Amino acid sequence: MSRILREMSWTVFEEIKKNCRLVIIPTGAVETYGPHLPLGTDGIIAEEMAKRLSEKCGGIVAPSLQVGESRILNGFPGTLSVTEASFQCYLENLCDSLRKWGFDQFLFVTGHAGNLPMVSSICKKYKMKYPEIQMAQIDWWRFASTNSEGVLTHNGYMAHGHASECATSIMLHLKPELVDMSKAVCTQLDMSKENHYPDILQYFALHEKTSTGMIGDALSASAEKGEKVIEKCMSRIVSFIEDYYD
Repeated sequence: MSRILREMSWTVFEEIKKNCRLVIIPTGAVETYGPHLPLGTDGIIAEEMAKRLSEKCGGIVAPSLQVGESRILNGFPGTLSVTEASFQCYLENLCDSLRKWGFDQFLFVTGHAGNLPMVSSICKKYKMKYPEIQMAQIDWWRFASTNSEGVLTHNGYMAHGHASECATSIMLHLKPELVDMSKAVCTQLDMSKENHYPDILQYFALHEKTSTGMIGDALSASAEKGEKVIEKCMSRIVSFIEDYYD
């Protein structure tokens, strides 16, 4: 039986909800992801991870937030973006609705870095207002970077840059029909423009760094690598859910 809320009838939801406190909320983006990956890569992966987690841990998958805050990628065609206020208001309304139906364990699978601060704000607000509620967030791309040691060919941005080896490998495993490897490229940063202040947060538009809409090496990606990364990540998250949520 599907654990995806939007695929349930109200009677099925009512029955499943009797023994379910955990809701998994995926969020993504619609933005440039190199010439070889679909614009919705972040959301596609977040939804698939949420679905797999629900099957292993029994949670219900809430409707995903498909469009995030992606303004730094506006220089590339197809990128969509919503304001922080709009995203946060929608997400809070969604959480309020879920809480109304008795959910008190929330896990966000955040597939886009631009969404992180808004999701964090909601989590903090809920913990202050409802101390009994358990909240956690998976920062998917940072999480995958931490939990892919020994799997990928490269390190650093060549493996984990935007639309690079890691992301391309995961998509080759999950949705190979949406990947066009004939258009995959390797885009290296211009190291002659050295950053002398890495200890200070800096902001830039992606088109200032790359003309391809990606950074890193997509050519070294493979479905086999993607499968191994997902296996390692899933194992870690399942352990967390079993330990963290009572």
